[in-house]
Amino acid sequence: MPIYEFKCKKCGNEFEKFVLSYSQIKDVKCPKCGGEVEKKVSACAVGGSSGSTASGGSCTAFG
Repeated sequence: MPIYEFKCKKCGNEFEKFVLSYSQIKDVKCPKCGGEVEKKVSACAVGGSSGSTASGGSCTAFG
């Protein structure tokens, strides 16, 4: 699911938003003040077959 994290350059509000395509990121505005936002770098979490969750920058699935 393409859910991205953003931070408003104007008010500092941090939020997540579902964006259908990467090209639509430029159209995202802050829901609090309507200001311009920047996409944050996100860590990912992937559940393995044992039900454990690994998080970090590698985004590697564990089996």
